[in-house]
Amino acid sequence: MILKVVLLFLVFMGVMGMFGKWRRPRLPRFGAGKCPDCGRHRIGKGPCPCKQNRNG
Repeated sequence: MILKVVLLFLVFMGVMGMFGKWRRPRLPRFGAGKCPDCGRHRIGKGPCPCKQNRNG
């Protein structure tokens, strides 16, 4: 009985995973990438910390 429940759960999770991949659109990430000056990964849409004023 427990084996049937486990197998049904695994089949259900596999089907959910297939539908999740099928329905999710592949959108490009805007604002992501590396800074051309320092090479650090940018997070968000703001400027890279290397370009901000560090005097204060």
